[in-house]
Amino acid sequence: MMTEIVGPRLYSCCNCRNQVALHDDVISKSFQGRNGRAFLFSHAMNVMVGPKEDRQLMTGLHTVADVYCRDCREVLGWKYERAYEETQKYKEGKFILEKLKIVKENW
Repeated sequence: MMTEIVGPRLYSCCNCRNQVALHDDVISKSFQGRNGRAFLFSHAMNVMVGPKEDRQLMTGLHTVADVYCRDCREVLGWKYERAYEETQKYKEGKFILEKLKIVKENW
């Protein structure tokens, strides 16, 4: 009998299936992106981070940088570079990936 080896559950780019994040790195699934629901991740992989800019978000002013798929350049979300409000500091260095832009793999 063959044993199927199952890799870690992860998320891939909706456009090209490049692996961009591990399910184990999900911090929260209750964030709001540009196009609906978004997940907060502690890490992302195989992505490029664009230039930093200040953006007024629902939770206040943040310095963020758009995050792109390294393979197809699809915008997947953003990275929190700086939070100006004390209660939002936990987001610094974390990634928002929009639910519409990622697909589950190995579930």
